[in-house]
Order: sequence, then C-alpha cells, then structure tokens
Amino acid sequence: MHPYTSVRERLENPGRFAADFALLMVALALFALAMVLSLQSDLGANSWTVFHHGISLQTPLTLGTAGIVIGLLILGASWAMGIKPGIGTVANMFFIGVWTDVYLEFELIPQASWLPAQIAMLCGGAVLLGFATALYIKTGFGAGPRDAFMLALTRRTNVRIGFIRWGMEIAVVTIGILLGGSFGIGTLIFAVLIGPSVDFFFHLFGIRTREGDREAGSLRSRLRFLPR
Repeated sequence: MHPYTSVRERLENPGRFAADFALLMVALALFALAMVLSLQSDLGANSWTVFHHGISLQTPLTLGTAGIVIGLLILGASWAMGIKPGIGTVANMFFIGVWTDVYLEFELIPQASWLPAQIAMLCGGAVLLGFATALYIKTGFGAGPRDAFMLALTRRTNVRIGFIRWGMEIAVVTIGILLGGSFGIGTLIFAVLIGPSVDFFFHLFGIRTREGDREAGSLRSRLRFLPR
C-alpha cells in the first residue's frame, strides 16, 4: 500500500514516482496486448474492442485511435458529471490506444487461423487482461475513463453499479456489432473468463475489494472514485 495518495506526495519521492509510473506504462502496454490478442484470435474480441473495431471499420480512425477518441468522450462526460480525471485516467485513455496501434501496425500479433491457437490467444488475452488490470490498479494512479464513467452514471441514476456495468457492456457490444466489429463466440467466452481472471490477480497482488478487508479503503483510494 502506498504511504501517500496525492500527486504532490508522490512527487516528493521522485524515485518511487518514477518506478510506479514505469509500472503503470507496463500495465497499459499489457492491457493493449490483451485486447489485441482477443481481436486476433478471430473468435470474437472483448466487448470494448468490438466497439472500437466497428468504429475503425466505418471511419478513417485506426483501432487504437478509435479507443482514444471514445475514451476522451467518456472522460469528458464523466468530468461533466463530477468525476475528475487523474493521471491514470488520461494515461489509460491515451497509451492503450497507442500500444494497440503499435501491435497491429507492425503485425506483432498475427491473426490466428488454427483453432487451438485461436483458443490459446483468446484465453491468454483474458488472463493477461486480468493481470494488467490488477497491476494498473496496484500503481494507485486512478481509475480508467470507463470505470469513472460507470461511477458517474451510478451516482446520477442511483442504479446499482453492476447493472450500470452490464448496461454499458451490452450497449457497446450492440453498437459494435451494428458497425461490423469482430463479434463472435469468443466475445462471450471472454466475458465469462475476465471476472475470475481479475479476481485471481487482485487476490495475488493483495488488492482487497470487500468491505471487511483491511485494504478496502486502499483500493478505493487507488481507484480515485471519490472527489477530493
């Protein structure tokens, strides 16, 4: 657990700040890699990648740029509803898109055509996304734009956060399908696998989420959901 929570306190320890920020960059690169693995498995990408892929097919935007644009719009909407962005919010929005385009532009992850390879890429993507998510939260730089938007909608509507998240996922997948995004059985499999994957790596990294756990407050501060 970090002994400080604000940017000012972090900057008083530049060595630790640099190490945490480097870890954040690694986490975001791995996050993008997980998304690309799901896309290149050719079984169906994860929900937000289906959405971004559909946008990239219907506009001049690349997959990564589509993610950045959508992230910027979501960030702006969340801010308008009272959720201020942090360093992690902006970094999440920008660097995941950049890394996504790097992986695809340089063909670092070829599209799979052999079923065992497709399954391995899809499952590997779900495992890697769980790891990257836990690593990202562990750095304590704040929530990503989608999580911030989820909280903003929850506060505005008084609807339970789980229902808000389901609604968001269904909405983006539906729009992505209509735009021609890479939807398939893999999209559903990924949705089933990602919960246990995140849960496993949160436990492995000692990130507690239940009210009775001693680090529940630490998780909330890392997510930076509550305005100061």
